[in-house]
Amino acid sequence: MKIIYKITTDKIDWSEVTKIFQLVGWGERPPNELKYAFSSSSYVRFAYDGEKLIGFGRTVDDGKYYAMIVDLIIMPEYQGKGIGSRILADLKNQLKDFYFTTLTSSVGKEAFYKKQGWKIQKTAFIWPRTEKQESEHTIKKITFNSN
Repeated sequence: MKIIYKITTDKIDWSEVTKIFQLVGWGERPPNELKYAFSSSSYVRFAYDGEKLIGFGRTVDDGKYYAMIVDLIIMPEYQGKGIGSRILADLKNQLKDFYFTTLTSSVGKEAFYKKQGWKIQKTAFIWPRTEKQESEHTIKKITFNSN
């Protein structure tokens, strides 16, 4: 297995990207919307095993202060082989001059990010768009200092 990493959105089969989103349980994302989202991203990485797309990640940012790594997905049969770690490191390094670099972990993948040296934020919040999103990404009981 020789993994090839690409940093361009040219010649991407967006229907394959859609299939990988579905394969990992992230739902239906139309190819034309994914093409737009990835083309609007600051940095992208695609991983291939030969000609087969096996994973990807991308970033969004404001150009100076805040940046996020988003949509880091590796096909399940390729997980645990260092591919996600490589893409994550490449993207993180691209964002080294930003004041804040953040990401949101998939449910159940928190240990992967901890292993890579990422820290859990004390003050991150989400405005849930669905009940599923609320149940998967929020903490029900937490006490805040009222000062």
